[in-house]
Amino acid sequence: MGFDPIRAEMRFGCGLSPVIAPPKSVDDMLDGVLGRDPMAERFPITLFDTFRAWIVERRDIRREIKSTTTTDEARQEAAAKEKAFIRGVNDEALHWLRQAMQRRVQTRDGFRERLSAFWGDHFTAYGRGPVLKVATGPYLEEAIRPHIAGRFEDLLIAAVTHPLMLHFLNQDQSIGPNSEIAQKRSGRGLNENLAREVLELHTLGVEGPYTQGDVRQLAELFTGLDWTPAKGPLFRTGAVEPGAETVLGRRYGEAAGLGPVHAVLRDLARHPATARHIARKLAVHFVADQPDEALIGAMVAQYEATDGDLLAVYEAMLRHPAAWSAGASNIKRPIDFVATSLRALALPQADLGAWGAKRINRQLRRPLERMGQPWERPIGPDGWAEEDTAWATPQGMAGRLQWALALPELLQRDVPDPREFVEAALGPGAPERVRFAAKAAENRREGVALVLMSPAFQRV
Repeated sequence: MGFDPIRAEMRFGCGLSPVIAPPKSVDDMLDGVLGRDPMAERFPITLFDTFRAWIVERRDIRREIKSTTTTDEARQEAAAKEKAFIRGVNDEALHWLRQAMQRRVQTRDGFRERLSAFWGDHFTAYGRGPVLKVATGPYLEEAIRPHIAGRFEDLLIAAVTHPLMLHFLNQDQSIGPNSEIAQKRSGRGLNENLAREVLELHTLGVEGPYTQGDVRQLAELFTGLDWTPAKGPLFRTGAVEPGAETVLGRRYGEAAGLGPVHAVLRDLARHPATARHIARKLAVHFVADQPDEALIGAMVAQYEATDGDLLAVYEAMLRHPAAWSAGASNIKRPIDFVATSLRALALPQADLGAWGAKRINRQLRRPLERMGQPWERPIGPDGWAEEDTAWATPQGMAGRLQWALALPELLQRDVPDPREFVEAALGPGAPERVRFAAKAAENRREGVALVLMSPAFQRV
């Protein structure tokens, strides 16, 4: 079995749409990952470099509140200003959720959107505090999205050295035990979080050929990576552990600086274990929980032959017959379920674009939480689970059904005829059982909900 346009949009894209044609070929899918990013241009999300200014602004307000020279009246005014400022930041974050959903509903390059989400999950990072807690969208826009069609090593460096990743894994608090800073003051020490996740999650994998010694040496090599809201990324030589470090048998860092950090990340990106870890993870995400070993092998071969050229790896996946197998499928995650539902309903850009913060919160953010996938807030650094069992839970499915039945309120326009909606959502090959259920439904609302909750729509 080879390329199929319906399966291409359902399995590798953002779902079928009655107003947007599916891709015509594998070349069409790959071309959609390259060049201009029309969805990012059309539905922009603030870059982290701009977002940093908000952190500075909130910090200045806090200083005004805490200043011993501030009068009680001025302090109250500053507190009110801070409250309004944080509310505005939270509203902006809801706006980014709407923008991300618009991209999926309106795109002609669904594979690009899915890849952006996949890599954002692979390099999970989110912040703490009133402002940084909503920084994931800007981080993805700056560190992830521009690199999904290049070499894995460049994506790895951009993500691992990004301020939000340093903050998320406490790397910005890590200093070498024998560094200049450690000699002058105590209270901070070496933190291994980033080093461990780079080896275990980002590159070699849990079963990778590394030891605790490699973790510590890599953590010592990473000392110096830091950032500030005012200046952005920087390298503090005074925090660096003196001397060279050995990771997987190679020495790095005779002289302190970003050079050795980039060098070790490039070597880890080109390691055979990384090739297999990345290939398998892509296959599991897009194809099945237990993907064909021949498919993984073809992807690994391309990864190794091209030093991690991601476009070549995608092509190896998309041109392999196992990727198109009718028997292989995954249950959609909640965000994919919601996006493909809105896409199948052809929700106009103007409709979703008119939603304010309260409505986005009520009809997107909260339902996603009930379905088990809070927006951009996975439980830990390993991101969202891939296994079907994580999503086919009674509570999660009840959340999906509740959301599907609320469509009249959601759409605020006529609900489509379920008999026509079946083909819009599932294509001409829609199962007869689903067609019958849609035809027999007591009303349009229930008929559409039956289609959306059918196993054929729930799986990709």
